[in-house]
Amino acid sequence: MAWRLPLRRLRYYDLLLLSAVVVLCAFSLAALYGIATGFETPDFGNLRKQVLFIALGMLALVAVSTVNTQWLKQYAVAGYALSALLLVAVLVFGQTRSGTTGWFTLGPIGFQPVEVAKFALIILQARLLSARPSGGGLPWRLLAESGGITALYCGLTLLQPDFGSAMLLLVIWLGMVFFAGVTARQVLAMAAVVGVLGAGWWTLFSQEYQHARIITFLNPAADPYGRGYQVRQSIIAVGAGQLLGRGLGSGSQSQLKFIPASQTDFIFAVIAEELGLLGAGVVLAAYLVLLLRLAALARRAADDFAAALVHGIAVLLFVHIVINVGMNLGLLPVTGIPLPLLSYGGSYLVITLTLLGVAQSVAISSVKYRA
Repeated sequence: MAWRLPLRRLRYYDLLLLSAVVVLCAFSLAALYGIATGFETPDFGNLRKQVLFIALGMLALVAVSTVNTQWLKQYAVAGYALSALLLVAVLVFGQTRSGTTGWFTLGPIGFQPVEVAKFALIILQARLLSARPSGGGLPWRLLAESGGITALYCGLTLLQPDFGSAMLLLVIWLGMVFFAGVTARQVLAMAAVVGVLGAGWWTLFSQEYQHARIITFLNPAADPYGRGYQVRQSIIAVGAGQLLGRGLGSGSQSQLKFIPASQTDFIFAVIAEELGLLGAGVVLAAYLVLLLRLAALARRAADDFAAALVHGIAVLLFVHIVINVGMNLGLLPVTGIPLPLLSYGGSYLVITLTLLGVAQSVAISSVKYRA
């Protein structure tokens, strides 16, 4: 039957990659369960939503994995244009949360267009960069074109204003052109352009709270009960977990609600406190497996477009992990960047699993498949 052909492709999944995904989703549910028990009357509403988000994301992963990546290449420009329209629409019709107008609300579920924009940007960049001539560096015209399509997304995201997501879009581009092959002169030119534009934006358009985040990062003790409160409580929670943790649902920092945004930005601190160094180590090991498998898939991809796709996915996940864990440990400024597959939330989780479905499609295409 016709439906059996796509299902037979599933036997070629990268099982290590899939196992890392399952482990991280399980830790997410465990952490949300522990947080929910901290209320006088346990509230498992977000836990139930996360189960639904994971289920939807897994369905998307399986569905996308059965699609040939060349189909994504064919519709890359249309996807980019649609995402740009969503970024414009959210500025007009979107909901404002924590000072950022970046959400569409569909009943009880919030949706961030910038998450779709990350996906669309990776696909279009992969299409552009895979078309480069073989041998030598990246042509200047192609470098400028890829930079321009990234700049449009960054500009629309900064208008929300969402500095963290805009920087992520920029880093996706930088990471992908690095893997595509750039010369030393091109690296210097990109650094100069990014530096000038960044300094101009910081001077003319940045907000007071963004300045405060940098000041707090440099000296958290300057305002321990204000701007520095989040980082201070997160560091205390991480240290309190010691080797084996205080037990699921027994962490004082998370149960007494000392950690703000414990279900999203600071869920790693909750895991470190309740499950200890051992639990946090398992999470980091799962991320390492995830990134190593993506690197392996990129090396054995069937074509340059598929390789560039996986490189973009790896860059996006790596930056999310480093920034989120870094801010939980007080090593980086707080930016509101979620932790992949762990932080509570719908749009980012579903898009992440969809991207990993693309990676599985590359895994399937990299072996000799016969119907």
